[in-house]
Amino acid sequence: MEPALQKRIIPEKLFYKIGEVSEIAQVESYVLRYWESEFPFLKPRKNKAGQRVYTKNNLELILQIKNLLYNEKYTIAGVKEKFKKDSLKKKTVGIETIENVKKRLKEILKILR
Repeated sequence: MEPALQKRIIPEKLFYKIGEVSEIAQVESYVLRYWESEFPFLKPRKNKAGQRVYTKNNLELILQIKNLLYNEKYTIAGVKEKFKKDSLKKKTVGIETIENVKKRLKEILKILR
């Protein structure tokens, strides 16, 4: 992540309005709305009034996207691919972990019998 993003202070809140996210990420609100249309994993909730409410996780994703696009010079398609690969890695690790736990439990069952 870019050094300026690491130093930027993010207020501890449950939810952030689009203007606050825009200010923290230093991108215009319309850019955030565009990114929502391009990246399916970036979907902030909407309150009863229909306003977007972002979580800290949403904000961190936005900062990652901004870093990839503006600093590492990824294209929109490149960012999508990167997040897809990262997601697959996490799923693979999760499946391997589950398989290891199952194997270990079977070994324990053998010992107990």
